[in-house]
Amino acid sequence: MEIGFYLYPGMTQLDFTGPYEVLAHVPGARVHLAAKSLDPIESDSGLRILPTVTLADCPQLDVLCVPGGPHVDALLKDEETLEFLRRQGAHAKYVTSVCTGSLILGAAGLLKGYKATSHWTSVDMLKAFGAIPTAGRVVRDRNRFTGGGVTAGIDFALTLVAEMVGEKTAKMIQLATEYNPAPPFEGGHPDVAEPEIVAAVSAVMQERLDKRRAAVGAAA
Repeated sequence: MEIGFYLYPGMTQLDFTGPYEVLAHVPGARVHLAAKSLDPIESDSGLRILPTVTLADCPQLDVLCVPGGPHVDALLKDEETLEFLRRQGAHAKYVTSVCTGSLILGAAGLLKGYKATSHWTSVDMLKAFGAIPTAGRVVRDRNRFTGGGVTAGIDFALTLVAEMVGEKTAKMIQLATEYNPAPPFEGGHPDVAEPEIVAAVSAVMQERLDKRRAAVGAAA
């Protein structure tokens, strides 16, 4: 099983590291960290990650995964990125993403006609790429698996493992990693968060989201 993550500067590391921790434990799997070069990739929070293979040398993947981040806008018209995803997506058994990584898949034309999700601030933007925006922590449509924002990546990966190699293995990985979420606050989604908190976060992100919406429109 060849599993590959597409890495790029400014991505959110937890979009990648959460699913990586789960998928790396799939029996017989090889995990590839693909990027334009083998230089360290710096995440939006400053964590540096070393790619293991360039886009040109990446083998055909069974599982293609694209993490998201606050700086996906530049990739929506980056032909080197989009061509890599189209090439891999054409033959991958599973085409997947976490958070705003789904916007990159959408820009590559890989979600047209598919239900998909993204971070709650951006899920509606998927419509521009012909996808069907769908609320959910994990959304599956045929061989497309998309996770919601950031922390949903672990749920996404466990769901994918259950599909790939069976529920027992997924449950064993969940227990081994002690994934037993018990957040200190009920407020990780606008549906359950206090209105003033939703308003505060939305205000902080507004300028970025305006730019993203413009970038999505231009790419579409």
